Amino acid sequence: MRFFERHPYWSFIILILVAIFLWLIFAPWSDGVENILGRKKVFLNALFNGITLGALYFFVASGFTLIFGLMRNVNLAHGSLYLLGGYIGYEVATATEWWLLSFVVAFIVVGAFGVVLQYVVFRRMEGDDLKQTLVTIGISICLADIMLWIWGGDFYQILAPEWLSGPVELPLITAVKSSGDAVYLKYPVVRLFILVAAIVVGALMWIALNRTRIGMLVRAGVDDRDMLSATGVRIQLVFVLVFAVGAGLAGLAGVVGGTFQSLAPGEDTRFLLASLVVVIVGGMGSIPGAALGAVIIGLAEQFGSVYFPTYAVVLTFLIMVLVLAFRPQGLVASRR
Repeated sequence: MRFFERHPYWSFIILILVAIFLWLIFAPWSDGVENILGRKKVFLNALFNGITLGALYFFVASGFTLIFGLMRNVNLAHGSLYLLGGYIGYEVATATEWWLLSFVVAFIVVGAFGVVLQYVVFRRMEGDDLKQTLVTIGISICLADIMLWIWGGDFYQILAPEWLSGPVELPLITAVKSSGDAVYLKYPVVRLFILVAAIVVGALMWIALNRTRIGMLVRAGVDDRDMLSATGVRIQLVFVLVFAVGAGLAGLAGVVGGTFQSLAPGEDTRFLLASLVVVIVGGMGSIPGAALGAVIIGLAEQFGSVYFPTYAVVLTFLIMVLVLAFRPQGLVASRR
């Protein structure tokens, strides 16, 4: 509301753009619009693929924003935690055929590995960003080689259960037949399920950080660790718990990524870079910022690959450059 009061003209322009975007989604397209934007089915698929890819990026970046954005620990092994969680989820899902169990096991195992990282590495290097950067780069290289040794260079995909297989028809018109019947968009159920799961996880994280005592302790410990320790709070235990949750979310994201994409060497670097961009765009330490940044980057990648295939990667980094130039604190600044 304050933005609308301070910037009425920009608010009016944004409302017009939102109205046009909603019209493109829900209204049938004329031949003139299709000549400019192509088939509406391609547009809608790019839109939903971008949103669901943003959900995957949010799973990865939510853990990264806890560790890097909130606790100020530079963990450049976060992408390796993602890939490790994916491989563990693949093994569990293959051995037990319980897809949901793979999420639980990946979260627990990778979260436990995060506890080891916090206790062995970050506790001894608090406030030394350069040491944290160099050590976690070394850890990520070692983990990448170990995972390559164990699982090789093949591509792996985690199969979703039957109740999530196949497409579902959404009430969005993609075309109108000559007979006058409407053709509706069909989209994979598993991607929609993962999108809903990302929304639930994001809401729970926001509530935990802003409406619970543990969230208050985390934010207070980041702002003034010595003062909080003087009150008798075991701040190291709190930070270990937060780091475990952040690492566990990376492992959870690995199972998500292995379900509707694939797992292979090199994915760790890709998702580490994506997490950095999402946190920078959304705002360090902000869960809503991570969600907004993830959706923006996911949409930019998908629409870029459809309409600007040559410059799809450039579009992502152009967004990051513009945010750093005009709003360096991120689109949604953290409030602690």
